[in-house]
Amino acid sequence: MSATSTSGAARIAAAFADPGKRAALMPYLMGGHPDLETSRACLAAAVEAGADLIELGIPFSDPLADGPVIHAAGTQALDAGVKPADVLKLCEEIAARVPVLLMVYANLVLAHGGEDFARRAAAAGAAGLIVPDLPHEEAANVREACEAVGLALIPLVAPTTTDELMRAIGHDANGFVYAVSLVGTTGERGELPPGLAELVERIRATTEVPVAVGFGISTSEQAGAVAELADGVIVGSRVVRAAAEGGADGVREVVADLAAALAL
Repeated sequence: MSATSTSGAARIAAAFADPGKRAALMPYLMGGHPDLETSRACLAAAVEAGADLIELGIPFSDPLADGPVIHAAGTQALDAGVKPADVLKLCEEIAARVPVLLMVYANLVLAHGGEDFARRAAAAGAAGLIVPDLPHEEAANVREACEAVGLALIPLVAPTTTDELMRAIGHDANGFVYAVSLVGTTGERGELPPGLAELVERIRATTEVPVAVGFGISTSEQAGAVAELADGVIVGSRVVRAAAEGGADGVREVVADLAAALAL
């Protein structure tokens, strides 16, 4: 468990502190998509191409936050028999090289108790969890379970989040705050939402941890624009599409292009 000898929050902080980039790059990949061996190769390719952190999805049957590309990837992985244990194994294989944030829906976390899932995630070397359908008001037990084993539970903030709730989230935040750039599901968009700078500033006013922006970012130009505002850039659907269309080589090309856009 060498990857977790330092707390997840500390490993995340180190990744965001890379002096060679304007912002940290966190590609999202669906575990087990398009198959386990290709998924393994795609994760390695993303790291080699310049990913600072990895968001690794655990496939789930009812992924409320996922747009069509990621939803289809999860369905394909489930149809192939991919289980959470398979994704945890992928995490274990890459976690010594880069902090891994497991993107997992609340049903999977709570099915056998939050403490059990947190222990399994920590044993696999994860740095933290992203649970998009776990409201902050209901997250205390899972957050405590994560902190007990050195994991960061990453909170999400949307443009519709009230100031009062945002202050509570910022106070409890560990690792970084995930700024959801728009209302809706994940997916590639033609342009960034006009209120993004205001959203990031609202979050910054409530917390001392980094702010990373996800949802709707797909091009190097968009990534570069987000790097002017935030500490981290999260790219999902574009990277998942690259995995489906070109495997590890496709992921390597897309991530390298994004990393170049964030370089100083």
